[in-house]
Amino acid sequence: WDWTPVIWTLAAVSIVVGSVLAIAQTDVKRMLAYSSIAHAGFILTGLTAAGQDGISAAMFYLVSYAAMVLGAFGTVMLVSARGEERTDLRAYTGLSRRRPLLAGLMTLFLLSLAGIPPTAGFMSKVGVFGAAIRAGHWPLVLIGVLSSVAAAFFYLRVIVLMYMNEPGTGAVDPEPRDPAWLAHAALVVPAALTLAFGVFPQIVLGVLEKAAVLTW
Repeated sequence: WDWTPVIWTLAAVSIVVGSVLAIAQTDVKRMLAYSSIAHAGFILTGLTAAGQDGISAAMFYLVSYAAMVLGAFGTVMLVSARGEERTDLRAYTGLSRRRPLLAGLMTLFLLSLAGIPPTAGFMSKVGVFGAAIRAGHWPLVLIGVLSSVAAAFFYLRVIVLMYMNEPGTGAVDPEPRDPAWLAHAALVVPAALTLAFGVFPQIVLGVLEKAAVLTW
């Protein structure tokens, strides 16, 4: 039984539906949650290649996505107001002026999720799209590219709010959590991985390619 058409369909539906649902959100946590549906579709895109090439690309995307989404959700948890978690877009207005370190980290994770070089997200999409094209699934890649362009809107929207807008009434300076330095330090690991996998993808690709040989 050839499962490729099923995987192809699931990938296309996941990418489109996830992107559309994420664009409609005004809550950052929900935006990230719905966008995970689209990213699952990108992982499935790699699997449509049905070979070592596709498996290693999908695995690399999965590892990279784990790093950037962990960092993004970790940053969301730190962007809070008066001890109460705030996840709506207004909480990010002028964040670069109030908490520049958090704004910088969030920017890195969002750019990676959008697939902007030189981040892990960019190399991940290059990998799965390349594997799919070599397998002849260019229509699926076209859907993925168009959805990626549309998806960039909701990621860049948060970045614009953080850097291009002045803090408003909905953006309250958060009270520091104890120990705040430890929470910030924990975000350094996914940030470093997000950059390292983008600039030096062979760090992990070599291992994943060997694993793909064993699984195929």
